[in-house]
Amino acid sequence: MNIALRDFIFRGLLFESESNVFRKARINVGADITQSEAHLLADSLDLFSIERRNDALEMARLYAVLHAFENTVRSMIRSALEEVKGPRWWDTDAVPEKMRTNVKKREDNIRKNSWIEVRKGDSLEFTTLGDLANIIMKNWEIFETYIPSQVWIKQKMEELEQARNLIAHNRVLQPEEIKRMYMYISDWNKQIGL
Repeated sequence: MNIALRDFIFRGLLFESESNVFRKARINVGADITQSEAHLLADSLDLFSIERRNDALEMARLYAVLHAFENTVRSMIRSALEEVKGPRWWDTDAVPEKMRTNVKKREDNIRKNSWIEVRKGDSLEFTTLGDLANIIMKNWEIFETYIPSQVWIKQKMEELEQARNLIAHNRVLQPEEIKRMYMYISDWNKQIGL
């Protein structure tokens, strides 16, 4: 065995041996970062009752799914409207004037309160789920091949938005409502072909 290889293996074994001392002291060495994040979250929630922790974790999971869903819908709308109406589609009749005004107010409020850092995006980032449904319905000829009906999209988005807002304001949904939210998102993904 060559000396360099032997030294490399020996250093690895020595590191592993020393790492066990740190692990026993609950110091993560070489741990999977996602596992570390889970432990940090669990440690943070240790201050609260089991029931409160379970509710928080369930609502956090659902909120994460709703976040991904909402932004996937935005991406789909952005992509479809850019393709048909061009890169400046937001400033066209594709978006109702009243919605553009409301979104502008939201954007201005964020800029005014510049101490709140948010990722910079386009105006579509400041729309609500209800706004997204209205954009789809306003441009129905572009989206009708993906979505069964305007009533379908309106109903789903309204219910998802209500649930999203309740969760964002730290309310706990009942189990049947949680199932409905997952079902609606699953329905959307099947319908759109995700």
